[in-house]
Amino acid sequence: MKQALSRISNRIVTLFSIIFKVAQRQADHKKLTRHIVALNKQQSSTGIINEVALCLKDLLNYRLFAFVIQKEKGMDIWLDPGMYKKSLEDIIVKDFRVENRESLTYLNHTFHSDNTEEKFNMKNLVFYESNEENCLLRLYMLPDKNNYGYHDEIVNLVLQGCSTALSRQVKIEDLTDAAVIDPLTGCYNRREFENQLKRNIAGAIRHKYDLSMFMLDLDHFKKINDTYGHLAGDKVLQEVAALLQKNMRTGDILARFGGEEFIAILPETDKIKAMELADRLRIKISSKIIVHNDDTIKVTASFGVSELDRRADMTKIIQDADTMLYKAKLNGRNTVMPGLMKIISHKESEKRKCYTI
Repeated sequence: MKQALSRISNRIVTLFSIIFKVAQRQADHKKLTRHIVALNKQQSSTGIINEVALCLKDLLNYRLFAFVIQKEKGMDIWLDPGMYKKSLEDIIVKDFRVENRESLTYLNHTFHSDNTEEKFNMKNLVFYESNEENCLLRLYMLPDKNNYGYHDEIVNLVLQGCSTALSRQVKIEDLTDAAVIDPLTGCYNRREFENQLKRNIAGAIRHKYDLSMFMLDLDHFKKINDTYGHLAGDKVLQEVAALLQKNMRTGDILARFGGEEFIAILPETDKIKAMELADRLRIKISSKIIVHNDDTIKVTASFGVSELDRRADMTKIIQDADTMLYKAKLNGRNTVMPGLMKIISHKESEKRKCYTI
């Protein structure tokens, strides 16, 4: 009798388990459908990946999620949570044979040296991959609950849907970049710089924040071309542009203004802070050694700094930066004008004084 009851009980448990799994599967597929529809409405790479993250969080409640897009121009990473950056990055560097970690771009985080990071055990990490014509996509994940057999099917359906959307979006972004990006340096071109400046001036007026600018010119650049050749000159421009972009904030806007001139928009930055940044960049440029074939090339730069005035005149802020750049050239080059040498505060209640050259 007991054995019969036990068999009946086991059958009931099995039956309810099957019913529960079927119901759970149906519920998950309904959620999946909603997310796929939302995913295809997104109009940016970050929007698409964010929807994938929301979908997999909803269905699998992951402990770690990372989405990697390897494109011709670099590698984009979406990571959640950010505290596991180092552990995950070590795997990405190994899997993709990345030689320079600085080529990795994090889409949803800005990391600093003082960010909290934790080591993470990656032994149970799973990954899914899709290879499109213009990008390689890889999803890393560690689900936080027991997987049903159909969860692999769900993840593959999500990846298939986002792969198509991302491939299409990368093509759109490439076409957009071709219209606004200087092909040699990867900075904005002059026309796009003017568009960005108009938008930032409007934002500064609306939100009442500071806006500054610097213009820089590489000193004696013609001599570099004449001595080492134009290919060497191109490499100097590329490496200086990369140095500038690496040492500026994410929200700052850098453009190639023409020839060996660059110009930058610095939102929410007053003139003193802009002068400090310009001087740090000047020092880094003068310290850089650029290798071309068997030659080592050193270059310096002169900077002119300006600030948006009360009239919010776009022409004037550019002219002021150009005038300061001209003065920097007259002052011997490899300098910043106005040139902030130091800031002294005698008392907390006293305004800080700046000494210029």
